[in-house]
Amino acid sequence: MSQPRAKAFNYAIGMFGTSIPINMLKTYAAIYYVDRLGVTTAQFALMLLIYTFIDALDNPVYGFLSDRTRTRWGRRRPWLTIGTPLLILAFVAFYSTPSFLAGNSLVAYCMLFYMLTGTLDSVINANYAALFPELFRDDGSRANANAMRQAFQLVAMIISIALTPMVTQAIGYNMTSIIYGVLGGAVILYMTFSCREAGIRPEEEQPQLWKSIKDLFSNRKFWVAGLANAFYSAAMSLVLASMPFFVKYALALSEGQSTFLFAAVLLIAIGCVAVWARLVRRFTLMPVWRAALITLAVAFVPLYFADSLISAVICAALVGFGFAGVITTMDLIGARIMDEDTRKFNVRREGIIANALGFMNRLSGLFTSSAFYLVFIIFGFESGLNPGAQPDQAARFLLTVFPPILMVISFTFSFFICFPEAADASAGVEKV
Repeated sequence: MSQPRAKAFNYAIGMFGTSIPINMLKTYAAIYYVDRLGVTTAQFALMLLIYTFIDALDNPVYGFLSDRTRTRWGRRRPWLTIGTPLLILAFVAFYSTPSFLAGNSLVAYCMLFYMLTGTLDSVINANYAALFPELFRDDGSRANANAMRQAFQLVAMIISIALTPMVTQAIGYNMTSIIYGVLGGAVILYMTFSCREAGIRPEEEQPQLWKSIKDLFSNRKFWVAGLANAFYSAAMSLVLASMPFFVKYALALSEGQSTFLFAAVLLIAIGCVAVWARLVRRFTLMPVWRAALITLAVAFVPLYFADSLISAVICAALVGFGFAGVITTMDLIGARIMDEDTRKFNVRREGIIANALGFMNRLSGLFTSSAFYLVFIIFGFESGLNPGAQPDQAARFLLTVFPPILMVISFTFSFFICFPEAADASAGVEKV
């Protein structure tokens, strides 16, 4: 394996490790606590709302601390090394609910370990994301590395999302979380010790918190890209959380059948990531990004009319095609913002910016929280113990009505950002 390809592989496989715990958490938290254990949709929505604000506040702090870290092992490695085992412990605890908990104590336990897992995931992903523009310096290498990274993420999603219903039916949520946690943690640590981050020059200035925040607040591109990403993330978070409800209540199938819908989305996405990466190299980043956003928005429409497993699988494959386009292009937008910030202010703040973009991403919790609360208000869906008179329509609303609305908003934001022609011609034509 050539050195550039090995470098890309060692970094990209980290996405496999980071994706497994958080995808199982966000996809099956609702179906596990609401449908199985009796937490109400209103309580779950409130938990998501509170978590959104806490997570939004701690993200910039994590990035700031990472950028200012000075050790012989680098800036990112200590955070990844310490944060990974803590993440796995919190994740396993979330799906190891003591049997004696009920009522408010059950809600409190759910909230505590959901928040711990989520905030530790923020630590890991902020440091992982900060390595991306450091390791790969032009759009060509970034497109190739990101395509490989997203392919690993999709493989992880097949395991942690598509296969999870069958795995949990066989061995339970507790044992599944242990296996996924150990697997994900081992891969994160492999990436951590096989990637060599950029060295810190003795004269390099340390970023200052308030100046960094001020600069970000005045950076219009950061806000536009962050909001576009927030609406997209909300749409896909809702898809992950609502798919099991859609299978159970709209299609009247067993929970295990959601494996086929998740697999349709993810397998098609794996096959199409390379296609979207080629489109970026041929037609430039911005138009391809916008095309991906609107493609994903439109792809939800046929899914509304699906009334069988076969028709739902076919429609889910269309969602997978659009999903592949967005994950292939979205991170390249963030890397461009980091590049411009470094050139303008002559200080490296990848961690702060990655975490600030993560903060915007966490705003998606406001919209997913709203969606769950709306199905309680509109359709009377309270929990699996009291699903109301129209649980099928509630599930369709969650999966096929709310997400495309969010994607159209994301697409609209994409027209308020542009970048000048890339200075590095080796990256390919890049005019917007």
